[in-house]
Amino acid sequence: MKIEVWSDVMCPFCYIGKRKFETALGQFDYAGDVEVIWKSYQLSPDMQTSPGKSIHQFLADHKGITLEHATEMNAQVAGFAAQAGLNFDFDRTIPANTFKAHRFAHLAKQHGLQDKAEEALFEAYFTKGENIDDTTTLVGLGDTIGLDAAETEMVLQSDRYAADVNQDIYEAQQIGVRGVPFFVFDRKVAVSGAQDSSVFLQALEKTYTEWQKSNPQTIAEIIQGSSCAPDEECG
Repeated sequence: MKIEVWSDVMCPFCYIGKRKFETALGQFDYAGDVEVIWKSYQLSPDMQTSPGKSIHQFLADHKGITLEHATEMNAQVAGFAAQAGLNFDFDRTIPANTFKAHRFAHLAKQHGLQDKAEEALFEAYFTKGENIDDTTTLVGLGDTIGLDAAETEMVLQSDRYAADVNQDIYEAQQIGVRGVPFFVFDRKVAVSGAQDSSVFLQALEKTYTEWQKSNPQTIAEIIQGSSCAPDEECG
């Protein structure tokens, strides 16, 4: 059963939502039947990467509020993150355009490492204060999760996977995504936002019940007759 997650690396609630969803998946009896696919989304596609600017100042400028208010808002979000077991250090966060990071995640997807890539990107941005729009930084992240450094650098120096990122964003528009995180369960149930893990678990159970009807894991009834079994007599 596929679960698609539209997300942006710069979205704090996407990281919080990831943790809450993972908690629910850990409680789900059929987690082995679930495939999670991360989809790209950009909250600020025109954003300029600014290593010398604080994320507090970026938020203040973006929303037209005071620096003090922006700092308080980030502190509140950091508190929500702590409740989910995450350590956000907004004082170190570097405002960065996320398009290159999304291309990096698509590369990781081709190698079965997409979830690890998403985790590494979130941690780099919110906890370690790393520039996720920097090729050298992304090559290093790729190396830690098992990507080939030469391939990663080659991809990031080109426009490869740009079309995939744009396709994800277009698809989000088509299905009515207005904010992230946005979780779509088997294209039947959607959960918007960093909901409590119980909400995700409920969505998993509800969707899986319907999915199982179309994808039975066992045969409901067996009509017995003469047959042969391995290492046994026929009869």
